[in-house]
Amino acid sequence: MQIKTLKKKDYKKAIQYAIKGMHFNWYMSSELLLKLYGRYFLYMELNRATQIIAAYDGDELAGVLLAEIYGESPCCKSLGKQIYVAVFEWLQRVFVKDGINSYDTANKDMLKECRREHILDGELIFLAADPDNSRKGTGSMLLAELEKRERGKSIFLYTDNACTYQFYEHRGFIRFAERNIELKLEKIVPLSCYLYFRRL
Repeated sequence: MQIKTLKKKDYKKAIQYAIKGMHFNWYMSSELLLKLYGRYFLYMELNRATQIIAAYDGDELAGVLLAEIYGESPCCKSLGKQIYVAVFEWLQRVFVKDGINSYDTANKDMLKECRREHILDGELIFLAADPDNSRKGTGSMLLAELEKRERGKSIFLYTDNACTYQFYEHRGFIRFAERNIELKLEKIVPLSCYLYFRRL
């Protein structure tokens, strides 16, 4: 496997990896909505990412890591992505109303607590690997590349029990806080939200 620049043609694959790995189907059943939400999620994070790291197995995308390091410039911000994100967020407010507020509030509260005790240099905002690739170690390889580029920085991440949060615990991340919430979307979804951090 090699670290390369993320190719635009592979955005759809990155979205599919996120949909499967982050279990977006817990929140919505429509295939169309899953694709639209996956695109929104990737575009939102690409707009603020200062590090975009992709792993390729030959010509096939194996995984992607996005991070925002404070004080660095975003690498992939675009007006088109910003418009897509803004329109999607407007539609969420119209149709879902307060359904996702508990998630955002929990994350903001945990980050506020963490910042009282720790100086944070950035956030790991997206990490998704091909769930069908038989080769192991993609996520670890992506994290190692981020560490090489940003050694000594303290980063945090949000995750929840819909994701494989244990991956981070096995790689030196410390769980700082936890909140139990309910998302009110198509159905009521109970979630445990976590904030992890570590020095690279």
